[in-house]
Order: sequence, then structure tokens, then C-alpha cells
Amino acid sequence: MNKELIINASGEGVEIALLEDKKLVELHYERGHDNFAVGDLYLGKIKKLMPGLNAVFVDVGYEKDAFLHYTDLSPYFRSLVKFSKQSIDGNPLWGTDMGKFQNEKEIVKTGKITEVIQGKPEILVQILKEPISSKGPRLSCEVSLPGRFVVLTPFNDVVAVSRKIHSSDERKRLQRIVDSIKPKNFGVIVRTAAEGKNTAELHQDIRDLEEMWYNIQKTLKGAKAPLIIQSEKTKTNSILRDLLSESFQRVVVNDKNLLAETKEYIAKIAPEKEEIVSYHNGGQPIFDTFGVSKQVKASFGKTVNMSSGAYLIIEHTEALHVIDVNSGTRSADNSQEQSALATNLEAITEIARQMRLRDLGGIVILDLIDMKLPDNKRKVFEAMEQAMLLDRARHTVLPISKFGLMQITRQRLRPELNISTAEECPTCHGTGKIGPTILLADEIENNLRYIVSQGHRQLALHVNPIIEAYLTKGSLLKPSILKKWMKQHKVKLALVVDNNSPITQYNFFDSKTEELIKL
Repeated sequence: MNKELIINASGEGVEIALLEDKKLVELHYERGHDNFAVGDLYLGKIKKLMPGLNAVFVDVGYEKDAFLHYTDLSPYFRSLVKFSKQSIDGNPLWGTDMGKFQNEKEIVKTGKITEVIQGKPEILVQILKEPISSKGPRLSCEVSLPGRFVVLTPFNDVVAVSRKIHSSDERKRLQRIVDSIKPKNFGVIVRTAAEGKNTAELHQDIRDLEEMWYNIQKTLKGAKAPLIIQSEKTKTNSILRDLLSESFQRVVVNDKNLLAETKEYIAKIAPEKEEIVSYHNGGQPIFDTFGVSKQVKASFGKTVNMSSGAYLIIEHTEALHVIDVNSGTRSADNSQEQSALATNLEAITEIARQMRLRDLGGIVILDLIDMKLPDNKRKVFEAMEQAMLLDRARHTVLPISKFGLMQITRQRLRPELNISTAEECPTCHGTGKIGPTILLADEIENNLRYIVSQGHRQLALHVNPIIEAYLTKGSLLKPSILKKWMKQHKVKLALVVDNNSPITQYNFFDSKTEELIKL
């Protein structure tokens, strides 16, 4: 699969488009004022204990207090509290060797929040979910530091290997290597990208993350909550770290500063890939050059069309997302059953792409075209599972129910990406309302009266053809509105038809100077 990352830097921030085989599958926005991104570490202060929810609210500097549930405290919560307190005091007994850190007793999974939290301590927390809608961020105390090949987790010695690495021999090899090189009192989760990597590459990644942890410890010294302690440098770097693989063919950037930063980062994490970064300096916007703008317009909105003529209707509610599959103009292949199967299989591929592109989270209900044969239902279910393998978000897919519905849950980490594909109406300017047309003639006459009072005597009025017909309609016995105006205001007024003018829009021009008269 050919992957490309197109990065558009502007005054407002950075837009990042991920293309797979020239098709847009992910779109990320990084604004200059964006805060509280997933993975960021904060020093927070516990504000309110909620025994009924088995949770606490924590002040991390957001307008609404963040939410921390007991299940997100981590078994090593007491150790984290001790680490936070002594690091803030600036006198850690373990110095810079976590192997000498004395872990506290683990907390039980089914405990109560009141049993482990007393008072309002300051504590190191990690953003688990960004603020969504009216909710503040959701927090976790299971601190993890993601690297290129591994994830480092303090206060434990567990080594785990990604389940996406299927070879048992490779899993054993990676387990053996990491067991031999990992620092004491740090757990390591081996990522899928580590497959085939040698000891030196894994060791360097672990050392970089260990250094990051000690920098966090230094930053905590003397800190006062709420305070950000560690953040991803940029979303571009985090995407490169998580996605960069042998299938990446190109990274294109339109900003020289970002180009240098991206090259430096790639040289660090994957030196052999440094040459794939290039600079775009063409006259055309970068997203237009690579077809991103056109795909954005075609991919967002309520209706999404597919090449066969079938289409999707995507509806959003507070509780869930509903996607309806419609056959549209698709011609029947051999039978109604086969046509339904073909449409559903095409829809599955597009739905998987739409969920990644819009970052749909929570519950997603698919209303598929009815199929009778169990084998066909199984084929569609397996196709969805296969299509979702490229999705980095955690998800669960359930088989098609007897009502023809497929249910999917997908990890929600950040607000859904919702882009308006409709262009602003030139008449109502996006409000959906225009002035009352029955009063339009009175409005034009009032403005005509004002213009005449300013000394203009020869005018041209540019109007929509419908308005022109209305103003000139008359007879010898019943003069038109236009003739009445010229007689009453003693002015020469010529009507000019403007076919591109919205019905309620009009402009006065001075016939002598041909200049627009501003009202």
C-alpha cells in the first residue's frame, strides 16, 4: 500500500492529510491554540471527590475540571502519588535511578475512590480523552510514554508484545531482547512497528523514553498545579511516529520550518526514510495539488456517493452514529441477493474509511441492505473486520443482526471531525433567511430616494431578471413601478438585468461615471 502524508501549514495552524493509494483516509487539524491532546502529561490538583461516581474531578487548567475514574487510577497509583510529591519537593530519594524507587502497595481493581485518595493532593495525570462537547478532559494515572517501537510504563516490570505481531517466534525474540535491555522498575509494551527490529534499535528507543521520564521528573521540581509537564511536540511528529513504515512513499510539506523539523524527526526515528520528505512550492495550494481539497468536499456531509451509484446517509446524534446503505442506481448483477451483497461489500470499505476520516467514536449502527443467505452476511462481517485492521483506534465489530444491522463500537479520543461541505449562500450568507420579498420594492424605492437626495439624477439599477420583470410590468392605463419612480423622483433610471444576481440583491450605479453607489 502506497502511503503519503500531505502537510499544509498556514497562519491558523497545520492540516495533515494521510493518503493511502491516493485516497484520503485521515485528516488531522493542529491549531496553534489546541491544548489537552491525548497523551499530554499534566500536574493536576484534585478538586472534588465523588464517591457516588467512584471518581474525582481534577483541575488541569481547563475551563471545566477533568474527570478521573477509579478504573483509570492504575494499580500503581500510590507509587505515582509518592513520585509526584517527592519530585515536586525536589528531593527524590532515588535520585535519577528508578531502580532504587521503592514502589508502594498496589491498589485493588474493585476498590473505592475514598479508600485510596485522602485530601486534595497534586498528582501527575495523562490525558486519556480530549474535551468533547460540554465535557472536560478524561484522565488516566496509567502513565505511558510512547516511542517508535515501544511504550514505556513506569512502576512495573511487565513486558508485553503487541497482539498484531502474529509470529510466535518473533514474539519470543522480541520478549527476550526487551527482557535483557529494559531498565528496572519500567514496564515495556512492544509495538507492532518493532517487528524485525534489532537490539540496538530497540535499546535506543527505550533509552530515549527513559531520558524523557527523567526530564519529566526535573520539570516537576517546584511545580504548582495546574501545569503542563510533557506534551507531544507536534501532531505531525506523533503521526509520523505512529504511522511511519516501509509503505510510506512520500511526506510533502509547504513550510520550510516545518520541513526542517520533519526531516530532523525522521532522521532520528528512521534515517533510511529521510529522503521521502520533500518541499512543495508550486503556485497551486498543496491540498489542491494532491487532490485533498476535492476529496474533503466529496467525503464529508450527510450523503456520501460511491462509484457504483450506491450511496451512504450518515446521521449523528449525541448517543450514536447511524449509517444507512442505499443501492441508488446500482444495476442488479444476477439477482437481488447478489446485488445486495455487492453493494454492502462496497459500502463496508467506504464506511471503514469514513470512520477513520471523520474519527467517529462511540456506537456506530450500520443499516445494511437486507440479505437472506447466512453465507453472505458472514462475508460482509468478515469484510468489515478486514477493513478495520488499518484503524488505529480500538474497536469491536458485531455480526449482522436479524434486523440487518451491524453494530460497531470505536474508541472515542477526540471530538468528531465535522467539516461543512456546503458553500455559503450569497443571498442569505449562511443564515438560511432572506428579507421579505414583498417589501423589496419599498426597500429599493427608499434607497432611490436617498440617492436622489445626494444629487444623483442619472442612474442604472442592476437587478435579478425576476425583479426586472416585476418593476417594468404595466400598461398605458396602469404605469409600471419603474415609471412611477422616475416621475415621482424626477430621475432617469435604467434597469440592467444581471443573471448572476440573487433575487433579493440589487445595486445602483451612476450612469455618468459608471461607478457603484455604496448605500
